[in-house]
Amino acid sequence: MITIQLPTALRAFTDGLSDVQVEAATVDEALRQLTEKYADLQRHLFGDDDKLRSFVNVYLNDEDIRSADGTATAVKSGDTLMLIPAIAGGRV
Repeated sequence: MITIQLPTALRAFTDGLSDVQVEAATVDEALRQLTEKYADLQRHLFGDDDKLRSFVNVYLNDEDIRSADGTATAVKSGDTLMLIPAIAGGRV
């Protein structure tokens, strides 16, 4: 089982769950299973081109998947994925 940890902003789409368990071999499979279980997350995680939105940061066991193989990065049982939306704003 892979654990996907969700930020507070996305928990409204998972019935308040902070962690969701899925079976997957890659990050992409894990995210697809997550959006199959919770369809309202689809538009928040994936764009119209069906690719992961650029402002959604995904970490596999504290490592940014962009420094690995992106969503093709392999996962194994016991791994944790953290979804962290980029935050912008403030004053310059």
